[in-house]
Amino acid sequence: MPEKKRCAWCLADPIYIAYHDEEWGRPVHDDRVLFEMLILEGAQAGLSWLTILRRREGYRRAFDRFDARKIARYDQRKAAALLRDPGIIRNRLKIAATIDNAKAFLQAQAEPGGFDGLLWSFVGGKPQARGRGAKPRNTSPEAEAMSRELKRRGFRFVGPTICYAFMQAVGMVNDHAPECFRR
Repeated sequence: MPEKKRCAWCLADPIYIAYHDEEWGRPVHDDRVLFEMLILEGAQAGLSWLTILRRREGYRRAFDRFDARKIARYDQRKAAALLRDPGIIRNRLKIAATIDNAKAFLQAQAEPGGFDGLLWSFVGGKPQARGRGAKPRNTSPEAEAMSRELKRRGFRFVGPTICYAFMQAVGMVNDHAPECFRR
């Protein structure tokens, strides 16, 4: 049986292959998963995605399985403990942003349409596909609009490149290569 064709970016590591095959690009509408992916994409800033995937379980443990209600109540003592946790990226700004993002997430979630509705509104509620032959990109007008709105609402580590990577990860954009079996 011939080997499945995959996106070239995922071939370097079995963790990448599993993430690509089972998760990347599949539409997500679960608020907790959307929040988790937004936090992880922000944590990745300046690092490789593989670094974050290898620490994903550490993040889930350290951040109470991404329970935004709990994270929003973290105090200075908890933030200091997170700075000592080897299971996550120990960056003061990224930890503080996660706490702030939990608060902003809860506010967005309480609005009509919720967090899911807010995020998916930037793609008209349905996944968008990169045209065949179109070159891969690292941002889009939709990601730029999402970034502006999230920042306006108090989110941090949500620049256009992070938002575009998030949109790819949660299936808002189908950027699988044309030859990829997941396209």
